[in-house]
Amino acid sequence: MNIQKTATVSLSFKRLKKAALLGLAITGLGLTTSAQAQDPEVPGNIKWTIPFGVGGGTDVWARFFSPWLSESLPGEPTIMIDNVPGGGSINGANLFAVRAKSDGSHWLGTSASTQYPAMLEDPRVRYDYSDWTPILATPTGGVVYAQPDLGETAETALDALLAQPVKLAAQNPTGVELPVLIALDMLGADVQAVFGMRSRGEGRLAFERGEADIDFQTTSAYLSNVTPLVEAGKAVPLFSLGALNDEGEIVRDPAFPDLPTFNEVYQARHGEAPTGNEYQAFRKFFASGYALQKLIMVPKDTPQALIETYRQAARDFVGTDAFKEDAAAQLGPYTPVIGETVQRHLEDAMSIDDATRDWLADWLQSEHGAKI
Repeated sequence: MNIQKTATVSLSFKRLKKAALLGLAITGLGLTTSAQAQDPEVPGNIKWTIPFGVGGGTDVWARFFSPWLSESLPGEPTIMIDNVPGGGSINGANLFAVRAKSDGSHWLGTSASTQYPAMLEDPRVRYDYSDWTPILATPTGGVVYAQPDLGETAETALDALLAQPVKLAAQNPTGVELPVLIALDMLGADVQAVFGMRSRGEGRLAFERGEADIDFQTTSAYLSNVTPLVEAGKAVPLFSLGALNDEGEIVRDPAFPDLPTFNEVYQARHGEAPTGNEYQAFRKFFASGYALQKLIMVPKDTPQALIETYRQAARDFVGTDAFKEDAAAQLGPYTPVIGETVQRHLEDAMSIDDATRDWLADWLQSEHGAKI
């Protein structure tokens, strides 16, 4: 009997041990499967469509980011820049909308001139931002400034600006100057916009020749070309457009921390914060054209795990000292915005209600003879 009991106990122990080992093996297999699901395979080649010509601002931006992204992604994929210019970026974005694969191998780089036509429902647009998911956005800012003969300080220049018609050399009423034109209108300025400039640089040159009373430049152009004018007493900065924080609030631009934002100037002049359809139009075009000026987009059906891999790769390098030093000249003092924050702000910016759209259409037609 004792021998039989010992044999039974020994057999039971062996069965338990075998079961335990089998359980560990199954658990290990589950962990491996889970790890594989969370670590998707990044395509070896990624085609990054840039709907602008070689050497333009968005092309330079993409070529700056591509090695950082490649080196931070698993397997260090080859990122190929595919320039598809035409239609102010509409042609390339249209092609991406119909041809891009959702396996993570196709990216699109967009800019304000891609966002604005979609928001304005340009009939040439065949793309929809709701079909894409953002990976990363890079902000910029801008400053409105005046001739010193309007006033030697921002306050006196603004007083004169609001008391007489002023000229602004601009490209077109629905381009990069749109939120600036809305802001000036909200302040009560009678802006005589002269359209047809081929670039903001041409607008600045018109200002320098004395042909324009006020001008506007984005951050990089302002720092390099307008700061010397200010230092020489040939230009007076009035306000910046500001920057967008994570909560979606407009705050002071980190490039111009001592300069009030448009919102601050409006409140100081009117005794209350800006509101209404006019302000909603300003805020949305500011957000999509400046706070989220350039974007990396992928088709929304791209596997979520791959989207997170791309976003994490960006997070891994944007906080490094090496990137910050390298990016100073290219991006200015702005930190790229990544992931859910971009998505939330982009969805808000691109959605325009009927009342705001109706106001914008009427305003563009009555003030600048432009139809949307």
